[in-house]
Amino acid sequence: METQTIKSPIVTVCGHVDHGKTSILDSLRGSSVQEGEAGGITQKISFTFYPAEKLKSTCPLLKTSGINLTIPGFLFIDTPGHAAFTNLRKRGGGLADLAVLVVDINEGIKPQTAEVIQILKHNKTPFLIALNKIDNISGWKTQIDKGIKESIESQSPNAKQTFNERYMTFMGALQSHGFDSDLFFNVKDFTKKIALVPCSARTKEGIQELIMMLCGLSQKYLGDKITLGKDAKGIILEIKKDRDNLYLESILHDGSFSKGDEIAIATLNPEEEPIIGKVRVLEEIRPLSSKFEPKDKVTAATGLRMQISGKADILPGMPFIIYKENKEEVKEIFKQQIIENIKTGKEGIIAKADSLGSLEALLTLLKQEGIPVVKAGIGNISKSDVISAKANININELNAIIVGFNVSNDDDINDFLNGNEKIKIITDEVIYKLIENVKEFRENRRKGIEKTRLLGLTPITKIKILHQHVFRNTSPAIFGIKIEAGRIVPRMSLIDEKGEDIGHIKNLQAENKSVEEAQEGQELAISIPGINFERRMKGVNFAYSNISSSQFKNFRKNKDLLSSKEILALQEIAEIKRNNGVELG
Repeated sequence: METQTIKSPIVTVCGHVDHGKTSILDSLRGSSVQEGEAGGITQKISFTFYPAEKLKSTCPLLKTSGINLTIPGFLFIDTPGHAAFTNLRKRGGGLADLAVLVVDINEGIKPQTAEVIQILKHNKTPFLIALNKIDNISGWKTQIDKGIKESIESQSPNAKQTFNERYMTFMGALQSHGFDSDLFFNVKDFTKKIALVPCSARTKEGIQELIMMLCGLSQKYLGDKITLGKDAKGIILEIKKDRDNLYLESILHDGSFSKGDEIAIATLNPEEEPIIGKVRVLEEIRPLSSKFEPKDKVTAATGLRMQISGKADILPGMPFIIYKENKEEVKEIFKQQIIENIKTGKEGIIAKADSLGSLEALLTLLKQEGIPVVKAGIGNISKSDVISAKANININELNAIIVGFNVSNDDDINDFLNGNEKIKIITDEVIYKLIENVKEFRENRRKGIEKTRLLGLTPITKIKILHQHVFRNTSPAIFGIKIEAGRIVPRMSLIDEKGEDIGHIKNLQAENKSVEEAQEGQELAISIPGINFERRMKGVNFAYSNISSSQFKNFRKNKDLLSSKEILALQEIAEIKRNNGVELG
């Protein structure tokens, strides 16, 4: 393979929060980052180009390993969203050619790690694992002058034993996700086992080995994936403002193009016309820098920022390609890319995210959890999203939810909601927490809906008669009660502790106002026609709802929806009926 036909592999570094993802990325490129830029480089820019000549000079292991470096370098990606970014796609797979999954060796696989593994697996992205924070192992002695294999071998027996226990525990956990793995120096076939590279971002141990493994895997196994194509293809990462100018910060993942060329950018609705504009300003990221420099022509894989003619509303995460007056072909390409990953159903919740990649990740994970989506979009949560959620109240209240990943609410949303408690907005910047919160809320709402439907028959109740609060003795009898369990509503029938009929509740009154329902713990007055309180209720301390045999069976079948006090009241009602020769079941 000739050097000029190979493009730089795109490497994404991902992992669980606090496991050292950004620190590892800084270590991978930090030794050659220009002075004065190292401190905030990961905050300033979403990508870093690491050229081959710098790889050779900062990683002496490459010379001794026998790797003849032919790749132009690496384009390292670092954006917020972690798993969301691994889901950014080009045609035929994930945008990243390779991934480095960073795991704290002392903590193992956490929820976000598992989530990243699933998305890497889904996209068939080759990856290796940086087993970070080995320096936190008790008794670990840092030996930066030695290779990581030699360093492990020369640790104290206790430190070595702890290391072995932790990496073998991790191997077992990874196997449960469908991957065989081993320490990189034990792996013979990298297509069958995931390489584990023990390292420390803080002490820099193992970082050279990590670079060496990336180089070796790229050249040996990526093959056609890093063969440079002819036509320019890329992804718009972010739209950034610099003074009065809007720049499209982007990744070119294949081909090349020049200043003055026309490009086509996809829209979220593939039925719409693509955005077409001439490249007026073209800048490329400098090697190991956060700064851009003007270019007449750029070649993949690289990081860019550009300005195009026109003022179309461009969305983050959208693919772009070179435009050659081939609008129908372009529309078909974009249609396949967008429809393939943004599939919605006839019913479901509303999903919003900050970019196409984030939205794809969100939809993938919602689908895995069996949560349907009826509408998906990019940008802040707006009035139209609330309108869609409002429509769901009548269709299926379980779906009256708006889920937002890395987005905010429009300023007037609360006014527009107008206190509608049936519409729930759930947002988070960490995707796995967002999914957990959505699952929990939907489960609680499902139970609430089922319970309301179940208790709509005859509510379970146990009430305490407050003999000191009798407001009228007869026609109707009005007296105070306290709800010990369940709830009460007008027209429900009550029995006493002996199972004898008391009568039907006519009205409920709380704080001098009529109410349609009262819950456990409330004290209020009820009215029952046809009885004389003094004669009928003398000696009666508790009353219960009068439940039929079929209703009892229904309650017992759905007892997971009942509170512990409702279950206890149900048992007492059954016992009362049994003492009267009525077997409820």
